[in-house]
Amino acid sequence: MQKIPATVITGFLGAGKTTMIRNLLSNAGGRKIALIINEFGDLGVDGEVLKGCGAEACTEDDIIELNNGCICCTVADDFIPTMEKLLARDVRPDHIVIETSGLALPQPLVAAFNWPGIKTAVTVDGVVTVVDSAAVAAGRFADDHDALDAQRVEDQGLDHESPIEELFEDQLTAADLIVLNKADLLDGAALKAVRDIVSSATARKPRMVEARNGDLPASVLLGLGVGTEDEIALRKSHHELEHEGGDHDHDHDEFESFVVELGALDDAGAFVAALKPIIERHDILRLKGFAEVKGKPMRLLIQAVGSRIDTYFDRAWQPGEARGTRLVAIGLHDEMDDAAIRREIGALS
Repeated sequence: MQKIPATVITGFLGAGKTTMIRNLLSNAGGRKIALIINEFGDLGVDGEVLKGCGAEACTEDDIIELNNGCICCTVADDFIPTMEKLLARDVRPDHIVIETSGLALPQPLVAAFNWPGIKTAVTVDGVVTVVDSAAVAAGRFADDHDALDAQRVEDQGLDHESPIEELFEDQLTAADLIVLNKADLLDGAALKAVRDIVSSATARKPRMVEARNGDLPASVLLGLGVGTEDEIALRKSHHELEHEGGDHDHDHDEFESFVVELGALDDAGAFVAALKPIIERHDILRLKGFAEVKGKPMRLLIQAVGSRIDTYFDRAWQPGEARGTRLVAIGLHDEMDDAAIRREIGALS
């Protein structure tokens, strides 16, 4: 029996993974696709967005959400049982797409495809890493080696490790295809600089393509035919290299997420404008969720990457559905003042 191909889509917070998958489902070329969506935090925003897209290629029954933690840390508890249930269905999907949390290491997830009972039925068609080109151009995930060396000279005891940059590099190292998303936000020179930064972040040189708003043909994303599970041992993460030969759990203690709940908004525009300085002041990496706007029959989707905020009404509120405004905030543990952020956002409603 032919193995079912699976595509792992990874990338840092706000890179545009969900938007790219939504576009993919609308242009699936007749394939029946099953989705496994993993999010960091208690509010399943990405799954809700994809359930509302109405694509024939993937019904709500084909979308499986894993919100119990980062998928790379819950492989045995969550991912393996989910895959086993998916394979036990009478009608199997033509293709499986897995969207990891923005904080996930792809390596342990891909390695799980070597699990007995899964390896014989599924193969990793490829790992697609989505990059927020505008963020990289702004230096948010790039190392300034000269500045780092200067800091070492000034302070030998300074901790120079950056979990964000290491995670960014690990996601690139696992890639079979790198998507430079949001390329339309940059000019040619800036985009070339992003290509150079991304290339220098990994010794491997996977193919790179550019995209705007995550819009790429299914023929580009699917059908890579790599069989990445057979090669993933050669694409070690920083964590694996550091603890090679030992048994160490990977965790995300450096990151934190929490949900802010509000009532209906009087003025969505004013609310969004007031969010920007709060995000900047507290260095919130990612803010996303849904809002109720007074007088509007549809819910407002709010997606913020740094201080860049996108909003649109994605669908009508359903009869009996609990309304209100719920936003999940994600940031570095040592820099997130939960109480202050809740208080400041709460004062906007």
